[in-house]
Amino acid sequence: MLRQALFLILAPVAALAAEGPSFDCAGAESSAEELVCSDPGLAALDRRVADRYAAAMAAAESLGSGAEQAAADLRAYQRGWIKGRDDCWKAEDLRACVEGQYLMREAELVTRWMLEEPFSTASWICGGNPANEVVTMFFGTELPSVRFERGDRIDTGTQVRTGSGARYDGSFGRYIWMKGREATYRDPDPDGTEYSCVLSE
Repeated sequence: MLRQALFLILAPVAALAAEGPSFDCAGAESSAEELVCSDPGLAALDRRVADRYAAAMAAAESLGSGAEQAAADLRAYQRGWIKGRDDCWKAEDLRACVEGQYLMREAELVTRWMLEEPFSTASWICGGNPANEVVTMFFGTELPSVRFERGDRIDTGTQVRTGSGARYDGSFGRYIWMKGREATYRDPDPDGTEYSCVLSE
């Protein structure tokens, strides 16, 4: 009887823990964290991003000679992301801002660390020069995302709304705007040049 009584007491606590976020709500330090603790949908999203981060960290730590620096960079970026999420108190719609931060972070982790297989890959010849190639890999994250590869540089981006075609925005003004077999690609390095690109055969 005692065991049954303890089960009835502890079962709701265990269920609540499974449904809560990845962090301890007793130590919530920001309005964003307090909101996540009170919102089951955001709590589930927090757990999902925490799992993505753990998978990315495992990938970073398996890199060999560059593992220590990669893991340190990933931790630093995660701290920066948490600060950005917590800055959502400044937003007009706190929930929309927090949700957007989580979805963008998931997209960044998945695309940069290849945590899933891309559902499509396309190579673009830009500026009429076959040596000026941009490779785009598309991922089916909740917020649709892309991985840019140009030379030895990698960036990540997410889909934004447009009146026509499909556009993905990356870091520092990088974007690709695709319309059929043609695209406009902007690279922030070195001077923010825009290129007209065609799909490689």
